[in-house]
Amino acid sequence: MRKLKNSELDRLSVDAFKEAEKTPLIIVLDNIRSLNNIGSVFRTSDAFLIEKIYLCGITAKPPHKDIHKTALGSTDTVDWEYVENTLDIVEKLQADNIKICAIEQAENAIMLHDFKTEAHTKYALVFGNEVKGVAQNVVDKSDFVIEIPQYGTKHSLNISVSCGVVTWDLFSKLQQ
Repeated sequence: MRKLKNSELDRLSVDAFKEAEKTPLIIVLDNIRSLNNIGSVFRTSDAFLIEKIYLCGITAKPPHKDIHKTALGSTDTVDWEYVENTLDIVEKLQADNIKICAIEQAENAIMLHDFKTEAHTKYALVFGNEVKGVAQNVVDKSDFVIEIPQYGTKHSLNISVSCGVVTWDLFSKLQQ
């Protein structure tokens, strides 16, 4: 096998990305402190044609050199908006009939592999702070709490890894 050159990858232009039909997923970042994590979430969101990212609380906003370093230009493709209070955007999205999925370890959480998407439904995935996770008031308000199964000695994944795992899983399910 031969590795493909960048010129062979058939990448969308920024304009083509903006015009492309988006995956019915929204990402909500609840008080993410790492600028590299934020940039990585932008890059994952670009890869899977995510509709929008909401940056909440202490989550930094572009332009910032440390976000840019990992986002690699995806802050120019993926729509984003800053909202100070995560619960405010959760309630607004729910009013727009978008299902809120907190990605968290919680009582009665649905394991990611058991979560079933519904046709013609849009989902907002809430990822929480690197130390405290998704705020409890946001978990309380969520339509679903989804947990990524983990089998080793550690019981957490980096937020950017969690975003990649969950986004890929739901993207795949929504494509079927």
